[in-house]
Formats: sequence, C-alpha cells, structure tokens
Amino acid sequence: MLQQILRAPALKAVLIQALAFPLMLGLVYLLARAGVGMTLFSVALLQGVLAALITWRARLARWWCAIGLLFAPALLAASALELPPLLFLLVFIFLLGLYWSTFRTQVPFYPSGPAVWRAVAQLIADRPGVKLIDIGSGLGGLVLDLARRRPDGQFCGIELAPLPWLVSSLRARLVGNPARFVRGDYVALDFADYDVVFAYLSPAAMAALWMQVEKQMLPGSMLLSYEFKIAARAPDKTIAATERGPLLYVWCF
Repeated sequence: MLQQILRAPALKAVLIQALAFPLMLGLVYLLARAGVGMTLFSVALLQGVLAALITWRARLARWWCAIGLLFAPALLAASALELPPLLFLLVFIFLLGLYWSTFRTQVPFYPSGPAVWRAVAQLIADRPGVKLIDIGSGLGGLVLDLARRRPDGQFCGIELAPLPWLVSSLRARLVGNPARFVRGDYVALDFADYDVVFAYLSPAAMAALWMQVEKQMLPGSMLLSYEFKIAARAPDKTIAATERGPLLYVWCF
C-alpha cells in the first residue's frame, strides 16, 4: 500500500508544486532585480506555469498539467472571494465522493454517452442471456441503457467511488430497472463470470487490466474498451461510435 501511495500521481503533483515554488521565487527575484514588477496574480500564474512544465516533463497524464497550471491561481482567486470555510469542506466531500481513490487507481471519472451505449448494444445483439459487467460504471448510464434494451440479459456495474455508485443504484431503483450496481474494485472480480467486460478507464490502468483479462476471460467472451488501447495486443475490431470522437476497441477470446 505504501508503495502504491508513493507512486500515486496526486502525491507527485504535490511534490511538483513544492519543487516549482523555489523556482518561482528565484524567477520573481531576478525579474525584480531587472526592474520588472509582478502582481500577486502574475506570481501565482508563474507558479502554475512552472508546475505544469515540470508535470509535463515528468510524463504525468495531461490532466495533471492542467491541474498544476490552475492550482495556485485558483487558490488565490478563492482567497480573494473570501468564501466561507464550510463551502470548501462541502466541495471537498463532494469531490472525495466522486473521485475517491483516483490518486491510487489513476482512473478519473470518465462518462461515456448514448452513442457508445448503442454501439455496445449492437455488439451483444447476437448473445442471448448475455452477462455484461461495466468496470468503473460511473453514473450507470451504459448498464441502465442495456438492461432496458435487453431484459433477457444480466447487466452489472462496479464502481469504487461512493457517490457515482450511490447515484447509479438510486437511478435503477427509481425507474425499476433490473440493472445491478456493486461498490468495489474490479480487480476482486472473476471475469470468467461474464460474457462481456466493458471498460472506460485510463491509459495507466490498461496493462494491469489486460493481465487480469488474460488469466480469467473464457473462450467466446469479449472485452470492450472505449478510447484506450491495450499495448500487448491489437484489437480484433475497432468501432467509431461517435464522429471524430474516441474509438471503441474490441478483443474477442
């Protein structure tokens, strides 16, 4: 667990901000010696630019560059607004419930859309009684849609973050949808229990996912990954679910 925390991009992002800070102070000092004055916002923006550049050099995912860039200016803006501390606590609780262990799994919240759901429905059209699991099911859109289209099938979503899991579970109950949602980590699953595994994760998770897939998925089953490829094996089929959007990759076993 300690090694996972030390490798977590969130911890690296914090360390990068700490590294950028003395560099920023040095640049501000040199500019001041040259007669260039800077506002407080300019200083915060300089901190953000340096953090973003270091993040890029460290080869973290692109969204961490944006976070590094905006972190210091956002703190300054929030301070200037003099917002009540309770608001920060509520925002923190909301984000914690939404993203939960993203710092460890490196899988942020990625919602798919109706075009992807329709493409998946076509791929499983010839599988009566299909059993499908959506790993990292988010708000449950795919699973709810497939369960509505295919009452003969069994559709389940598993989600680690508590807030998306709660929302998807409530959505299913409110409309009487037979879809099932489980809160947990998909690494604890046995993929042999399913005919189809759908994943919309992140590049950082694909290698470990493939190792689990190779060990557990049975002949005749199918892995679907939206947007993100697996380096170890080329997909058997590629589908353009949306015009100019990410592709849906299919591996057959």
